[in-house]
Amino acid sequence: MNTEKRNGLTSGNLGYPRIGENREWKKQLEAYWGGKLEQEELLASMKEIRLNHLRKQREAGLDWIPVADFTLYDTMLDTAAMFGLVPDRFDYTGGPVPLETYFAMARGNRSAAACEMTKWFTTNYHYIVPEFGERTPSLVDNRILALYKEAKEELGIEGRPVLIGPYTFLKLSKGYDRTRFQEVMQSLLPAYAQLLQELEQEGVQWLQMDEPALVMSVTDEEMQAVRDSYHYLHSAAPRLKLLLQTYFDSAERYSELVALPVQAIGLDLVSGRTRHLDALEQYGFPEDKLLAAGVVDGRNIWRTDLDDRLQLLESIARKVPYERMIIQPSCSLMHVPISLAAETALPPELRNALAFADEKLEEIALLAKAICLGAEQEEVKTRLQASREALRALKASPLRAARAGQPAEAILAAKTRTPFAERRKEQQKAFNLPLLPTTTIGSFPQTAEVRRGRRLWRKGEWTKEQYDRFIREQIREWIAIQEEIGLDVLVHGEFERTDMVEFFGEKLAGFAFTANGWVQSYGSRCVKPPIIWGNVDFVAPMTVEETVYAQSLTSKPVKGMLTGPVTVLNWSFVRDDIPRKEVAEQLALALRSEVENLEQAGIRMIQVDEPALREGLPLKEEDREEYLEWAVGAFRLATSGVKDSTQIHTHMCYCEFSDLIDAIRQLDADVISIETSRSHGELLEAFETDTYDKGIGLGVYDIHSPRVPSVDEMTGLIEKALRVLPASLFWINPDCGLKTRAKEETVQSLKHMVQAARQAREAL
Repeated sequence: MNTEKRNGLTSGNLGYPRIGENREWKKQLEAYWGGKLEQEELLASMKEIRLNHLRKQREAGLDWIPVADFTLYDTMLDTAAMFGLVPDRFDYTGGPVPLETYFAMARGNRSAAACEMTKWFTTNYHYIVPEFGERTPSLVDNRILALYKEAKEELGIEGRPVLIGPYTFLKLSKGYDRTRFQEVMQSLLPAYAQLLQELEQEGVQWLQMDEPALVMSVTDEEMQAVRDSYHYLHSAAPRLKLLLQTYFDSAERYSELVALPVQAIGLDLVSGRTRHLDALEQYGFPEDKLLAAGVVDGRNIWRTDLDDRLQLLESIARKVPYERMIIQPSCSLMHVPISLAAETALPPELRNALAFADEKLEEIALLAKAICLGAEQEEVKTRLQASREALRALKASPLRAARAGQPAEAILAAKTRTPFAERRKEQQKAFNLPLLPTTTIGSFPQTAEVRRGRRLWRKGEWTKEQYDRFIREQIREWIAIQEEIGLDVLVHGEFERTDMVEFFGEKLAGFAFTANGWVQSYGSRCVKPPIIWGNVDFVAPMTVEETVYAQSLTSKPVKGMLTGPVTVLNWSFVRDDIPRKEVAEQLALALRSEVENLEQAGIRMIQVDEPALREGLPLKEEDREEYLEWAVGAFRLATSGVKDSTQIHTHMCYCEFSDLIDAIRQLDADVISIETSRSHGELLEAFETDTYDKGIGLGVYDIHSPRVPSVDEMTGLIEKALRVLPASLFWINPDCGLKTRAKEETVQSLKHMVQAARQAREAL
């Protein structure tokens, strides 16, 4: 490698985790929502968190520091609020959106349902879906400018503001006629133009326009709208330089994208590496633009193979010289934990091979230094060698040894279930359920008492016997509550589970767990994904004891509750030395053993949740068939060994049902429940053209909001569903688990749900 000093190369970041090293962000929000914090106190504490994040990035030595990537809830919601796109039901009358209204859009209030929430591309992060309706977008509050000025005035940082680009914002919004895409885009652009003009007038040098939707299929009409939009914005603010940033895969229509009137293009060279290199080879790169090269993985937590990335950058430099290159992560670092500092209990060979957000910033700076000073410069050489040794030690771990055994395909082929119509007869005899049976998705409120009990046990202040007795008391209480409410199929409540993935990972071989590895899922909800770093194996029964105990308390069926193999995979940080398909099959075989143990213990309803199945769906249509084939295969591998009289349930979280209806049929579950309450109407449209011939429950109320829906509201949703779905196959349930809700609202909501189901039965 050429060691000549190259002063033109720069380094940067695309976004930083907003939650704080100890989840200060979450705690302050929840204190405010709980009435324990005044608005001024909330805003002051959020400012301090925000400034601390900027200080850390400056200390890392980055040339490009993002500002306005911070949010009080969600950046898509921020953008909608900036442009006054507040649905009529929130009684908004114009001007800057009040904080109370902002949070009501995200969480709902007593009089208005929250805006829809769905997954951000292929991540486990949920964004708030903007609603256009009849409002004309206008700039009512330039928060981007305010946060830029804050960074400059408070810290002297000439930051690069971050803004969701107009194409992605519109593409992910709802409430408008999709056939009028270009027309709606034209109505949006003046608000964007005013925002950019105000930034230009303030002296902002660069603006990062995030356009991840440009890695998906882009129609001719949409591409024309993109061209028109960026020409319009360039004309409106010609002195403001734009970085058009894509991520999560390779950019579609690369040759047209790099011709847009922007000054830099950001490409994901991790997820989209092969296709982007092919595009660079075929089309080259414009000489009047910077290339922001995303070479450090912003989605996973493994150390970067720095030798590989230096070779990659060297090859790119043959097309784009270093002086026109920015080294950065592949996407925002909000999808990984903040720091390894607290992870002192991990095995050394694992910890040394990890890189969280702060460590990734160090890797970016080191790559830049290696290119500018040369790999033989003493400090650079030492740090590169340490990185090599860390990766080498992980690879040598016995937990990663190659496996031998019967192939998953052979096991699946040896046991396939009989057709659903035949199984259904056996299950009707076994359960004798009423029309429109009612149930829940699995979890019940994790109250302060439950969290305290778990904490006392983990700290050693309670014995296992004390903790087990406490969990049984919770199960007994909630079985009684469910019977009093009148539910038809019960659950044990999952009080022993901190998280639906972490719980199983703790009981399987091949997993490790962090002390403070939190990432944001939605709102203030943070999760601590397990690390799959070795081969996965079943060790001992994981759920049998609690489920069998719950079943002993009632004559009604109690569902066994498991998390499916694809969800465990997609909600974990997964080893990257073998294909994901192989890890999914290891997980499926382990869960298959648990299913068999539940059935042998007398549990005849078993729910294997796959809320993240769609989350893993590749953004490129040409890549989807392969993924769905092995994802469906993993689910069937886990569930195909049961008797016909054992009913397999599953649960999914998404709205675009029509995208996956064939794959969902192939899962061959007896009953599927789908999280749909915020988008019920859109989903029902799918059933007008696609039939579904197995049991199905569409969530009839939104568990992500604290409001208690009325009986009439739920009855209305049931009636709509029964227009396109057969009553004989329809189940009634909330749209997701109730872990995050309070006890009182949970009980009241479920009472309303059961009453709505009874009214629907009477009407039939």
